[in-house]
Amino acid sequence: MIHASLPELRRALDARQISSVELATLFLDRIDALDSRLNAFITVDRDGALAAARAADARIAAGRAGALTGIPLAHKDVFCTEGVLTTCGSKMLSNFVSPYDAHIVGLLKAAGAVSLGKTNMDEFAMGSSNESSFYGAVKNPWNPERVPGGSSGGSAAAVAARLAPIATGTDTGGSVRQPAAFCGITGIKPTYGVVSRYGMIAYASSLDQGGAFGASAEDCALLLSAMAGFDARDSTSLERPAEDYAAALAAPAAARPLEGLRIGLPREFFAEGMAEDVRTAVDAAIEQYRALGASTVEVSLPNARLAIPAYYVIAPAECSSNLSRFDGVRYGHRAAEYGDLADMYGKTRAEGFGAEVKRRILVGTYVLSHGYYDAYYLQAQRLRRLIAQDFQAALQHCDIIAGPTTPTTAWALGQMADDPVQMYLSDIFTLAVNLAGLPGLSQPCGFGSDGLPVGLQLIGDYFGEARLLNAAHRFQQVTDWHARRPAIAA
Repeated sequence: MIHASLPELRRALDARQISSVELATLFLDRIDALDSRLNAFITVDRDGALAAARAADARIAAGRAGALTGIPLAHKDVFCTEGVLTTCGSKMLSNFVSPYDAHIVGLLKAAGAVSLGKTNMDEFAMGSSNESSFYGAVKNPWNPERVPGGSSGGSAAAVAARLAPIATGTDTGGSVRQPAAFCGITGIKPTYGVVSRYGMIAYASSLDQGGAFGASAEDCALLLSAMAGFDARDSTSLERPAEDYAAALAAPAAARPLEGLRIGLPREFFAEGMAEDVRTAVDAAIEQYRALGASTVEVSLPNARLAIPAYYVIAPAECSSNLSRFDGVRYGHRAAEYGDLADMYGKTRAEGFGAEVKRRILVGTYVLSHGYYDAYYLQAQRLRRLIAQDFQAALQHCDIIAGPTTPTTAWALGQMADDPVQMYLSDIFTLAVNLAGLPGLSQPCGFGSDGLPVGLQLIGDYFGEARLLNAAHRFQQVTDWHARRPAIAA
C-alpha cells in the first residue's frame, strides 16, 4: 500500500481490503520511523488523523465515498489548519494554533481526505533549499546530504519517501516545481487564481499559488480537482466552472496518444546555464514526447532572462508589506523584555524572523521607499508585463512549452548558505511562470550523473492544467521515472 497510486488506494478502500484507519496508521508509523532522517514534518497530528480516518470509514461504509475519502495527505505548514500548529517554518509563529481552516484545507476535509500533519518549509516560503526553516533543514530522500528544494521541500520529501501519498504546497517562484524536480516526483502549480489563497499565509500576494504534489500526474490531477474552486473570501479567486482534471486522463492509451500536440522549446532555456547531465535527461524526455506523437517547434522568450531581477524586486516588496502584520501584538512570538511599544516591535521582529526573511524585508522596504518606487518597483512591474506577453506570443505557435525545471540537480546542504544570489539563480526556469500567472508542472524525466532526479517542466496557457496533466500522464504511461523510489522509500 505504501507505493500504491491514488486510484489503487481508492479501489483497496472501497473493496474493504484496507480501512482508512489502517491506512492512516501505516503512514503515521512510517513517519515515526523515518522522519528523523528527513525532518519533513513540523507537526504530526496522529489523533486528528485517526479521527478523520474513522469518519472516512463511516462514509465509505455508507456508500458516500469520493475520490479522496480516506486518503492520507500532508499539508505544507503555510496553510492555516483549525486547532493545529501553523508555523510557516518560523519562530515568529512557533506558538500559533490556527482558529480556522484555509480554503483548501476545508475543501480537502469535506472530500474526506485524512491530514497526517504539517510539513516543513523555508521560513515564510522564502528560499529554494528548505534550509531557512526555524525547525532545521529538510533532507533530500535520494541523498540526505543534499537539499530537497524549497520552499515546499517538506511536502516533496514526504511524498518522495512515501511518508504520505500526496501533499499540498505553494509556489511563488517555483516552490512546488523545483522541489518536485529535486525529489523525483510530480508537482503542479495551477493558473493564478484557480486555487484560493484564503488561509494561506502570504509571502508575495500577486505570485503565491497553492499547488499539488504526487508521485504521478494522475495523483496530482485527483488532488488538484479537490483543491481548485472559487472562494468569495479571496478577491483573486477566479469564478469559473469546476474542472475534473482526472477525467481528462481517462481516455484509453493509443500508440501515439499525443498526436497533434505542439511543444514549444524556448531557445533561451537551452542556450546556457544548464548542466550537461540535466540537458541529456531533458533531451531524452523531449524525444520520448516526439515518439508519443507530439511535434516540437522552437520559440523565444526574449525577456525570460529578466525574470530573476523582476521577481526579486516584486516579491520582496510584497513580502515587506505582508510581514508587517507580525509585530508581537496580536498573535505569534513576542519579545520577553522591552521598554516601550517601538522597542517591543523591534525586538520581536529581530528575534522572530530568520536571516533570509530579514534580507527580503529590507530589500522590499528599500524598493518601495520614496525615490526608489518608480525606479525599481514600477520598472519590475513593466518587465513582468513584457514577460507575460512573451509567453502569449510563444503560445501562438505551440500548445505547451517544455524545458528543464532546474539548471542542476539538488546541491549539497550548506553549499549556497553564504551565496544567496547563486541560490536565487537556481530558479531561473521557474520564476517567469509565476510572473505571468501561468500553470506549470514538473515531472521526473531521468537522473543526473550524481544519481539524483532531473525534472522536466511543462508550461501551459491560462487554465491549461488539464492539457499539462494529460501530456505528463501519457509520458508516464510509457516511462517509469515517476515510479522509481529512493532507498528510504523501500
